[in-house]
Amino acid sequence: MPQELTYREALNQAMREEMRRDPRVFLIGEEVGYYQGAFKVSKGFVEEFGPQRVLDTPITEAGFTGLAIGAAMAGLRPIVELMTFNFGILALDQIVNNAAKIRYMSGGQLSVPMVIRGPGSAAHQLAAQHSQSLEAWFCHVPGLKVIAPATPHDAKGLLKSAIRDPNPVIFIEAQLLYGTKGQVGDGEFTIPIGQAAVKRSGRDVTIVAYSKMLLVALEAAEALSKDGLQAEVIDPRTLKPLDLTTIVESVKKTGRLVIVEEGWRFCGLGAQIADSVYAAALEYLDAPIIRVTGEDVPMPYSRPLEDAAIPDKARVIAAVRRVTYRT
Repeated sequence: MPQELTYREALNQAMREEMRRDPRVFLIGEEVGYYQGAFKVSKGFVEEFGPQRVLDTPITEAGFTGLAIGAAMAGLRPIVELMTFNFGILALDQIVNNAAKIRYMSGGQLSVPMVIRGPGSAAHQLAAQHSQSLEAWFCHVPGLKVIAPATPHDAKGLLKSAIRDPNPVIFIEAQLLYGTKGQVGDGEFTIPIGQAAVKRSGRDVTIVAYSKMLLVALEAAEALSKDGLQAEVIDPRTLKPLDLTTIVESVKKTGRLVIVEEGWRFCGLGAQIADSVYAAALEYLDAPIIRVTGEDVPMPYSRPLEDAAIPDKARVIAAVRRVTYRT
């Protein structure tokens, strides 16, 4: 029977199951052991698996990410927890120049089966250096897979797939999702990497949204339905590789597309999705694609300004009304 879990409990369950299944899997990061993770995702791990498989590290993202890359090359399957993906900037050389390229540069002789996971995007008043949505950076790099699930069910199934994948996977968990609840399938299951999900069916407009913006899109779709507008909401779940087929099939049905992302507009992930849809389905579009994005500013500390910088339900509704010519 399905069970209701929080997002953090689903992640905990996924890692615990994989560590029990495969002794090569281990967790490494700052305060993942005795403190149980900054957001308590690894609660109970050190008691079950011991300090040799749940490794607390010094504050050195480049150091422990590099250590994990070497361990992966040697045959282990590390899970690197970043306290926040904002700190992942300190490990970009390891991620971009080593993890992403070693398989290619070795002619396939070496692989790097590892997961780099942790919280991303804005929470509440964490200010400019701790509120960034950096997924577009990682999607730009050949050799990396990028996942940003929105629900506990998807988080569990995709994390298990990421741990089993032979390639480096960036796994971004929106910080404000950790306490959200949802139904999670019972027992053993995985979700294929690169497979989008239609979260709500509709006929009038397609809305593509991921991570915590999916919740905003679903709220907007519910509000729009009361006015007779039926929005189809698609969660890519995996950002790279992107399931363009599911998105295009929806656009062919609705003729309109709104893309919602928390990241910055310039060179954002939504620009790539829009370009891909224009190339694949231009003749099916009845209106230009509209993107709803975060503002191109460092995140303000002020709560009202922070709210103004992040897409909300009202902005999504306004975009749908524009693209359906119902303003």
